[in-house]
Amino acid sequence: MYTHLETAESPETLRRVVIDPVTRVEGHGKVTLLLDEENHVRQARLHIVEFRGFERFIQGRPYWELPVLVQRLCGICPVSHHLAAAKAIDQLVGVDQLTPTADKLRRLLHFGQMLQSHALHFFHLSSPDLLFGFASEAARRNIVAVLEAYPETGLKGVRLRKFGQEVIRMICGKRVHGTGAIAGGMNKALSREERDYLLQDVDQIIAWSGDAVSLARDLYLSDREQHDRFAYIRSSFMGLIRPDGALEFYHGGLRAKDERGQIIFDHLDYRQYTDYLHEQVKPWSYMKFPYIVSLGPERGWYRVGPLARINNCEFIPTPLAETARQAFAGYGAGNPVHGSLAFHWARMIEVLHAAEAIRELLLDADIMGTDLVTRGEKRYEGIGVIEAPRGTLFHHYCVNDEDIVTRANLIVSTTSNNTAMNESIRQVAATYLDGQTVTEGLLNHLEVAIRAYDPCLSCATHALGQMPLELELLDAEERVISRIQRGVTA
Repeated sequence: MYTHLETAESPETLRRVVIDPVTRVEGHGKVTLLLDEENHVRQARLHIVEFRGFERFIQGRPYWELPVLVQRLCGICPVSHHLAAAKAIDQLVGVDQLTPTADKLRRLLHFGQMLQSHALHFFHLSSPDLLFGFASEAARRNIVAVLEAYPETGLKGVRLRKFGQEVIRMICGKRVHGTGAIAGGMNKALSREERDYLLQDVDQIIAWSGDAVSLARDLYLSDREQHDRFAYIRSSFMGLIRPDGALEFYHGGLRAKDERGQIIFDHLDYRQYTDYLHEQVKPWSYMKFPYIVSLGPERGWYRVGPLARINNCEFIPTPLAETARQAFAGYGAGNPVHGSLAFHWARMIEVLHAAEAIRELLLDADIMGTDLVTRGEKRYEGIGVIEAPRGTLFHHYCVNDEDIVTRANLIVSTTSNNTAMNESIRQVAATYLDGQTVTEGLLNHLEVAIRAYDPCLSCATHALGQMPLELELLDAEERVISRIQRGVTA
């Protein structure tokens, strides 16, 4: 694994360079570099500077509000939080198995979320770097420039995302922050008209998804040496897996592999996650640092998300995506693929799988059933885990006799990737910036490394301890007259 690039020198003797905010990501974060007189990088860190504390907001609320309430964590992946919360409160009402229709409606909703979120990230946020170059003119690095230079590619990306949003709208009533999942099932059946509306375009969507895989693969392979080297870190990987080893987004057991592809744990009941995963808190970020207990905090950090899922699974249960996965696995020659930019290739393979799975579900006889809800005996604890677009997402609730939430814990996908993102920017800083004159284009290399993970920073901001505070008084020339700090570290 990559060795931490940290300085033993006093920060006061070093020059501080800041990227604030990191752009083309969801939420607010910044990167700080400490450079010596010869521009050697002595420290590189990703700081999450916004605090939201949703775990506290959830406490004191009745459990049945949670699937709607937690969606407000994010406008990009609300369905992920909606479904993770629903799976947790299913357990609170004693339900371990939904009706076939409710289960398939939730899965259809989840595939729509995967499709729209992955398309948004790849085409809108990351493709400008990949198509124009990491150090290209800053004004070109946006979706408008992509549409002008590559209109066919840009429009396919926009339409892929729109289709995923339409799947969500047909089930939840609107594209963002709708309602669908409730304790023990779903609140609305899918009509024949809604089903047929989605079927009209699904074959075209599958074809465009295949084009997206080809584009991501070709971009990665176009400069293998740089793309393998860029933000290259060796890590463990974790995610859900189906009992037969297939790629699984909605429900399965947890599998973790080490950097060589050896199993750490497999088919783990995710309700036991607290025995296998712990979280650290560090004073310079609001985002926690999870790790695998058996490996310890220094070696136990891991990656989640598309790269982890494609590395971990044994096959994908839709034919076109499985063919694409085999090509990806062939590139790794039997070993896990570690290059951070390979996240994009893996992400588009998942888009293709989502499109194929949507068609299969729309043609399934159960999808328009009306048996939507089941009930069981009350419980006092529920744990819901799904694979969100960005990786494994945990929602854990405890309730009292009045059905009020007394405890909540969330491990958000981006939180699991926290150490990996920091390691990635350290590797990029050491490889591309060390000893160089710092330019905007070189600084964008750090942002490219972060964007590979598709971080959702506002989802992942939780902290323990005292909130840091820094107050500066400036004169008319914007010179600092006085500064007061509490709990602030470099």
